[in-house]
Amino acid sequence: MPTLVIDNFNIVCATLGGFITLFGLVSYLLKERFYLSEALISLVAGLVFSPHATNLVRPAQYALGDPEVLETITLYFSRLVLGVQLVLAGVQLPSKYLKKEWKSLALLLGPGMTVMWLVTSLLIFALVPHISFLQALAVGACVTPTDPVLSNSIVKGKFADKNIPRELQKIIIAESGANDGLGYPFLFLPLYIIQHNFPGAAGEDHNVAKAIGSWFGETWGYTILLSIAYGAVVGWIAKELLHWAEERKYVDKESFLVFAIALALFIVGTMGMLGSDDVLACFIAGNTFTWDDWFRLETMDDSFQPTIDMLLNVSVFIWFGAVCPWAEFAHNSVVPIYRLVFLGILVLLLRRPPIVFAMHKHIPQIDEKRQALYVGFFGPIGVSAIFYLYITLEFLRKIEVDGEVRPDAKYLMEVTHIVVWFLVICSVIVHGLSIPMSKAGFWLPRTLSRAISSRREDSPEPFHVEMDPDTAQAPEPRLRLRPGANSTSASATTLPQQVHRIGRTAIRSDSSSTSEQPENSDVSAPINLPTTTLRFQEPSGKPSSLRRE
Repeated sequence: MPTLVIDNFNIVCATLGGFITLFGLVSYLLKERFYLSEALISLVAGLVFSPHATNLVRPAQYALGDPEVLETITLYFSRLVLGVQLVLAGVQLPSKYLKKEWKSLALLLGPGMTVMWLVTSLLIFALVPHISFLQALAVGACVTPTDPVLSNSIVKGKFADKNIPRELQKIIIAESGANDGLGYPFLFLPLYIIQHNFPGAAGEDHNVAKAIGSWFGETWGYTILLSIAYGAVVGWIAKELLHWAEERKYVDKESFLVFAIALALFIVGTMGMLGSDDVLACFIAGNTFTWDDWFRLETMDDSFQPTIDMLLNVSVFIWFGAVCPWAEFAHNSVVPIYRLVFLGILVLLLRRPPIVFAMHKHIPQIDEKRQALYVGFFGPIGVSAIFYLYITLEFLRKIEVDGEVRPDAKYLMEVTHIVVWFLVICSVIVHGLSIPMSKAGFWLPRTLSRAISSRREDSPEPFHVEMDPDTAQAPEPRLRLRPGANSTSASATTLPQQVHRIGRTAIRSDSSSTSEQPENSDVSAPINLPTTTLRFQEPSGKPSSLRRE
């Protein structure tokens, strides 16, 4: 007898497939007409499908009710998405781009990231209670890198093609790809110091020098430099192998197109086993893989890579919408909701725009102040922040005293979890709505103005001027006389006054013009004036003036 099998697998497949199908039916309308980000739409969908609403997507059940397992799933999902996205970002850049534009990138990745880190940490230190500046540095490091996933929605599509120069798009892609992997030094410097310096803890060495040594040796040496070298070597070997296979017609079209994505999976797996920076290695490998521009030009008109990009974006933000601690924003023991709101606003306004605006004259890709403000504002916080969040939680969980997580580390874990998630949600919402709101603010006044103008053009005689010589002898009380135009003067008795009627208002002509007539002119004869120009003053109490030409 047939029975219903309503298990998690079937529900997830139906929910995810149904949403992507419905979204695909109106995707062009939402993305290219309304300029809505697919990340924002997917995040809202994830919230709707989460246990907070319809309970179709149940992350806690998938993790068997273990919060650490759920964190691990989210971390690995973020690693996968970032790895694929960063290889594709590296492939999008022109030949030898990192070598050619190293000066601009050095400014954005050096002083730019440092100021972003310090400003964000200062805001967190000021608004989050009972937190030291060292702990604030660790939290601020999580949201310092800009997100390549959300950056793609800004530099792609009709809006980007019309409003953002190509060179500016490229520098945004390069920066968002490189700074993800370079977030490790900013994060692990405060983490190592916290680990080795806790007053009153038994067994602690209180040795800051050891923390600095670990930071240089493990973070810069093993994590950063190794990942750069590994990514460059693997990307170069992959390029040469693909050249060799393509020249001999060994590779088919499908395998050729999926080669970059397979390369991303390989680097994520191998660098993960080495315990190094797979994110930075993927970006370096992607740029090295297309160092001669061959693969980029061959796949420029193909839609396979953008399709995979879209599927990953939608999937990861649905997952984020489902696992986000929505209820904890209002009910937690570390920071009240009103402080979180102020923190989110100030971080978006002060974290990135001031430093980019200050450096824009030294970055050739940024020609105007308006572009500097745009690049400064659109530094989104997204998947990379979640990635560093769970890297931080994994590190802090290992700081133990007598078999338990140290109290300061435990408190920092809770603060980081709440603050980073809230800043990610703020960034997705604000950056997802910024373009449609700006377009609405730009087009709405123009649309109203055009509508009013079209109505005036359709109405009969919206503006007309009439000459009425019959009013010279007995002017109507409504007429205004210019100063010095006395009706009892000789000029007024020898020459008829002319009245110009504009709509329903009658304005007398300038009396000075009458003095230009010959003394023996016939007052009964009509006066032929080729043109009459009216000059109007603003309503400041002064009368209008007339000028005849």
